[in-house]
Amino acid sequence: MELVGFLWSSSICLLAVLLIQFLRGGKARNSSGQLPPGPRGWPLVGNLFDLGEVPHQALLDLKEKYGPVMMLKFGAMNTVIIQSSKAAMEMFKNHDLTYSGRTITDAMTACKYHEGSLAVAQYGPYWRTVKRLCITALTINKRVNETISLRRKSIDKMIQWIEEGAKTQGGVQVGHYVFLMNFNLLGNLMMSRDLIDPQSNEGPEFLKAMDKIMILAGQPNVANYFPFLKWLDPQRIRKKMDEALGQGLRIVTGFLKERIENQKLGEGEGQAKISDKNAVSLMLEMFFGGTETTTSTIEWAMTELLRSPETMNKVRRELADVVGPNRRLEESDIEKLHYLQAVVKETLRLHPAIPFLIPRRAVKDNIFMGYHIPKDTQVLVNAWAIGRDQDSWDDPLSFKPERFVASDIDYKGQHFEFIPFGAGRRICPDTIDMKERMGITLRKNVPLKALPKKRSVHYGIN
Repeated sequence: MELVGFLWSSSICLLAVLLIQFLRGGKARNSSGQLPPGPRGWPLVGNLFDLGEVPHQALLDLKEKYGPVMMLKFGAMNTVIIQSSKAAMEMFKNHDLTYSGRTITDAMTACKYHEGSLAVAQYGPYWRTVKRLCITALTINKRVNETISLRRKSIDKMIQWIEEGAKTQGGVQVGHYVFLMNFNLLGNLMMSRDLIDPQSNEGPEFLKAMDKIMILAGQPNVANYFPFLKWLDPQRIRKKMDEALGQGLRIVTGFLKERIENQKLGEGEGQAKISDKNAVSLMLEMFFGGTETTTSTIEWAMTELLRSPETMNKVRRELADVVGPNRRLEESDIEKLHYLQAVVKETLRLHPAIPFLIPRRAVKDNIFMGYHIPKDTQVLVNAWAIGRDQDSWDDPLSFKPERFVASDIDYKGQHFEFIPFGAGRRICPDTIDMKERMGITLRKNVPLKALPKKRSVHYGIN
């Protein structure tokens, strides 16, 4: 009975403290200037119930009533939602530095991952050093041109695996094989060797760990909304993330052990030094960025093509015209495959890999489009909603690659109606199930399973 009484009295005290904080927050809201409009929240929890099961869809539904710039309160956390190209342009062009901070979620502190991350690092010397390293190592033109043969080898192996899988399984999970291909491609770029294959023990283990990490990173966590609960970890999200992230870091450490021993990353004049531990975290993040998001995009593209036979036939005809029947597709052909490029862009418009991009944080009080935005406010750019905005796109819910064929709209952060990778200084270096699964990236709820069919020549598959 004493224990019950203690718990009951503790609960009453906790609710009282929360109510006082909420009322103080409301008073500050009214006295700091005009904040963006938004739905009235509940005591204590604010607008958490407005998020629904699929937050990027639920928030888009609120746009008609409250406009493209909304303010919501998730527990103790102020959050601004950007849901139009005009508001996104204002933010990225005129307030980019003001919103250059990151909100570090409780899950991202597991294994001190946030200390080595590029994605969630605060803007400053370490972030600039790591970004420079990533650009130098993976994305400069010279490096891209030097690694064509590595990409060709990884794709050839993927085709071989798909053929073998089709013989034994019939239909194959497209995303699984694309993931393996991308993982080995990054392994070849960073370690000069394949890292996994469909039969390896490390492959399924790493896949499982990565899947858990991505889901946990995107799972709503009460500790993020009420920071004083972080020590309690009431949903055990950090504990689960410690396990999953620890497993992923151990696998990557094994892959990179020789490289770490022989080469210290990030050392140089004017650069922040990157420790061995942070280097491992950074490499794991490269695998996340280069596998999960790419796999998601390709899986969605294949899904849309299978749902639209007419569009699929246009892609096939273009491949036949440019590549022909007697050779395989090479990277040098891609610049001539205008319709295929349009298919990729249309996929990214409708299915951005990270629907809210990576949340930003206001580093100081500021005025945005006439509204007062307090310091430390979280900012979510709903790229998913912007890609479906009827003010920017004709027939926005339809998959129509033709809209990009004669257009110069690109995803490099200069066209704010199309920002699947963000913009500004923190831009990223029916019968078929069309539901989405929420994690930190947007995946299909049910993985695409397709029947591969070999072309008339042996160079590839349809």
